[in-house]
Parts: sequence; structure tokens; C-alpha cells
Amino acid sequence: MHEYTSTVRVWGLTCPGFPEEVSRARRWTRDILRGSPLTDDAELIVSELSANAILHTASGGAGSFHLALAVSPKVVALSVTDEGGTGTAPKVEHQDQEAEHGRGLGMVSVIAHRVVVHGSRSGYTVTAELFTETQPGGHPC
Repeated sequence: MHEYTSTVRVWGLTCPGFPEEVSRARRWTRDILRGSPLTDDAELIVSELSANAILHTASGGAGSFHLALAVSPKVVALSVTDEGGTGTAPKVEHQDQEAEHGRGLGMVSVIAHRVVVHGSRSGYTVTAELFTETQPGGHPC
């Protein structure tokens, strides 16, 4: 393989911070991953992370959020970057069965093989990774 070529493909999309953009993010993800067995899980993850950006950060309304989708032979990585404005980083919360809020990132952490949060008050990036093959200690997609 030539040193400047790669089997990794990366796509990006920036969306205005309106609720209807969540469906656009899902459709974009589904179109890129068409035919992959990970499509449904990826679409659900992008939906949840996009909605969180709009509802819980400065991305909502007049702001925007950015999606990145990286596909390699072994991993599909989905990242959503918000515009920050919150005092706390996104985190997985284990809510009880009756809770109406705070369960989305927990759901993402169950579906994805790994979830990583990077950033600061000026913006956070949540990345969820789906392995194309089961890794030791992992679960099949």
C-alpha cells in the first residue's frame, strides 16, 4: 500500500441547531452506511447524540452541531460535536425505569462498543465506536 493511501473513509456534516435536523443526521448516516449490518445501530446513536446537542447545549436554536463519520474495515466511529455552553460534560447516567430524561447516553453506551467524550465548556465531542467484528470482551453488533 502506498504511504499516502488509506482504507479509512471520513465524512462530515454541519447542521443548524433545529430539531428537524436530527432526521437529516439520521438519513445522512443511513445513506453512508447503506448495506452495513451496523446501519441501524449507527442511525440510532447519531439520532440520540444529535438530539442531545440540540436540547442540552448552545447548539440548539441559533447554533449548530457537527457530525463526523469514519469507516474503516474494523470500526465505524460516529462523532457529534456541540457548541458547549454547559457547565458539565456529557456523561452516562443510569436512571430508573420511570425517568423521562437522562437515559439517552446510557442507551448509546449499551449499543456502542466504546463511548468517549472530549472537550470543554466551549464544546464537547461525543464519539461512539462500533466494531465490525467482536473484540475480546466486546459484544457483536
